Amino acid sequence: MAAPKLAVKVAELEKQIIALTDEVARLKEKVVNGKEAEPKMPWWEERWGIFDNDPDYEKAMELGRQYRESLRPKPANGKARKNTVKQKSAKRG
Repeated sequence: MAAPKLAVKVAELEKQIIALTDEVARLKEKVVNGKEAEPKMPWWEERWGIFDNDPDYEKAMELGRQYRESLRPKPANGKARKNTVKQKSAKRG
């Protein structure tokens, strides 16, 4: 009875060793001279402009702006604030 259980455990260990060996090989490819290889360019530069002239992206940005504006507190009397501090100082100068 002990032999079949041992054979199953050996088979499981062999699978784990193969998986670990593959992972070590993958990590070795990723490392160059003791440090992680640097990408050719930062990720944000690789993606820069991918939505250029995309109407769906523009619509998403507009909907996001409308949503953020809807979250802003509204004045109690329903009117927009007349002059802010910046506007008053700009009129004086």
